[in-house]
Amino acid sequence: MGLPALEFSDCCLDSPHFRETLKSHEAELDKTNKFIKELIKDGKSLISALKNLSSAKRKFADSLNEFKFQCIGDAETDDEMCIARSLQEFASVLRNLEDERSRMIENASEVLITPLEKFRKEQIGAAREAKKKYDKETEKYCGILEKHLNLSSKKKESQLQEADSQVDLVRQHFYEVSLEYVFKVQEVQERKMFEFVEPTRNRFEGTRSEVESLMKKMKENPLEHKTISPYTMEGYLYVQEKRHFGTSWVKHYCTYQRDSKQITMVPFDQKSGGKGGEDECVTLKSCTRRKTDSIEKRFCFDVEAVDRPGVITMQALSEEDRRLWMEAMDGREPVYNSNKDSQSEGTAQLDSIGFSIIRKCIHAVETRGINEQGLYRIVGVNSRVQKLLSVLMDPKAASETETDICAEWEIKTVTSALKTYLRMLPGPLMMYQFQRSFIKAAKLENQETRVSEIHSLVHRLPEKNRQMLQLLMNHLANVASNHKQNLMTVANLGVVFGPTLLRPQEETVAAIMDIKFQNIVIEILIENHEKIFNTVPDVPLTNAQLHLSRKKSSDSKPPSCSERPLTLFHAVPSTEKQEQRNSTINSSLESVSSSANSILNSNSSLQPNMNSSDPNLDVVKPTRPNSLPPNPSPTSPLSPSWPMFSAPSSPMPTSSTSSDSSPISTPFRKAKALYACKAEHDSELSFTAGTVFDNVHPSQEPGWLEGTLNGKTGLIPENYVEFL
Repeated sequence: MGLPALEFSDCCLDSPHFRETLKSHEAELDKTNKFIKELIKDGKSLISALKNLSSAKRKFADSLNEFKFQCIGDAETDDEMCIARSLQEFASVLRNLEDERSRMIENASEVLITPLEKFRKEQIGAAREAKKKYDKETEKYCGILEKHLNLSSKKKESQLQEADSQVDLVRQHFYEVSLEYVFKVQEVQERKMFEFVEPTRNRFEGTRSEVESLMKKMKENPLEHKTISPYTMEGYLYVQEKRHFGTSWVKHYCTYQRDSKQITMVPFDQKSGGKGGEDECVTLKSCTRRKTDSIEKRFCFDVEAVDRPGVITMQALSEEDRRLWMEAMDGREPVYNSNKDSQSEGTAQLDSIGFSIIRKCIHAVETRGINEQGLYRIVGVNSRVQKLLSVLMDPKAASETETDICAEWEIKTVTSALKTYLRMLPGPLMMYQFQRSFIKAAKLENQETRVSEIHSLVHRLPEKNRQMLQLLMNHLANVASNHKQNLMTVANLGVVFGPTLLRPQEETVAAIMDIKFQNIVIEILIENHEKIFNTVPDVPLTNAQLHLSRKKSSDSKPPSCSERPLTLFHAVPSTEKQEQRNSTINSSLESVSSSANSILNSNSSLQPNMNSSDPNLDVVKPTRPNSLPPNPSPTSPLSPSWPMFSAPSSPMPTSSTSSDSSPISTPFRKAKALYACKAEHDSELSFTAGTVFDNVHPSQEPGWLEGTLNGKTGLIPENYVEFL
């Protein structure tokens, strides 16, 4: 197995995993250093041995060259002369071999030993010096950070800001040193290859320049080059732990996964480079920011876990770091409340102060910022919002009913304060016990029945809740009437206020799936606020009247935004197409209106019941589910992106009755898919975004069209397509 890559982006997180990876590279460098050291030692021993061998062979060659046979007689035979010459020639060969060996030994020192010694001293030595610098900066940064986090929150703001600036400088310097050290380690690992195998030099030089360029970019903009993490949030936090001798703050590397709500805490200290205990994993229940005056330390927040008793108090590394953790955990803000006579500490109430706060916020928005784009969607700075709330919730400020919110407060701060106050109520404004009833009403098939049921439920709310809701809905209707300037349509306001006004008591999967219906309830309240709040609810309709009402509603008008399938589009249709659709709808409405009037007149004398055989009262009930397939939009309704707009109304009114009995002529048209869709039934069509359908026309099923694709006719979700 090779070594895991060292990523520059991991230097910023400085996680235990990064430290372990860095250790493995350091261990490999130590191993390489020992290997080179042994290689140099063995090489020198070999050269010394070769020199001794060469000296012995030269001495042997000299002996052979000087050796002569003594012949018997006064003359040598041919054989004796041949033997003498052979010994001399053999000695000459041995001397030549040793001359070549001497030259090879001399080159071996220059070619092998010297480069290895140079690499060991210059490269590995430089990496070791970089490690010393990195360890020194780690200890310095961790020490300064601990001192900084121990500063009392009661110190002067100027002193705290100066301390924050100093820590930011030290943190940035530590980050740069970390990048340089990682770059050096990577460089040495690559360089050692061509120190032994020369042909890899060209590849090394190209790779080195690219890596160096990336390092420079990371120094300039570290946040722009973050790797995609499997976690919603991760980083170091100090966790308050109770000990026998008191409490202590232990540094942990924490990760959080929003989908599973799992928080993993690993006790880890970069200075020691090792774990300080066992890992702990808990399931998040809630997260709340700690008030500044409730704890001596700064940047703290409380976490409650499902599977662990008590509250876990955590300290982030900075105000920005705490904000990111709270956003990831969907954290809540505490309440700055000094009115202990009329309100319990830490909670908002529907009393005179509460109504005064909401009225002041509404007045500021409607007089100064009704046309600001993204009204109520764009959030204000958290510290400013809390400061404004503390001012508004002060009993003296609340008693001054004529005092408006001054212009120094930005509109986004005012709107965030309004939403925050509503979230701080002991329960949602529309109350937990009615939450399921409102959701059930939003799921009803008939629009008139939806409005009627919600109308009845609103009047079952306590008086103060209903008054506050009326005040808010009148205001939101005013905001929506200016949607061309502020871009906040009824649907967008539903997305913003649905989870606030109608949140469930328990966070379950079913509750998450019902968020889109919360938005529908708010849309209905805004669109019908005058009727719902200014009139008494009607007596519930009988079953037969409900069928007749459904018949008239589906045949006489196109669906409103609350009747449409729950799909959010990301673009507004062009003006030309919208005008064409409006003209088509208007012409259709005229014919439907006359037909509906004649039907009502002819049946006015009848008393309908469920067993009536009157064909005008027979409504074919769809056998398919009322809801459409899941929304294929890239942006989930749970966390909408900006801008978001309601899906446009269908170009042709749909009818729940048979097409044969419909008085509307429905021309066949072409349509293009806006999103991909996978069929869940044999009667549906599967398609991808951009698919063009032929012969598209309203089907018998509400919310669905019928069209042809590749010779096959089937059903298409109405709001997944636009007509061409």
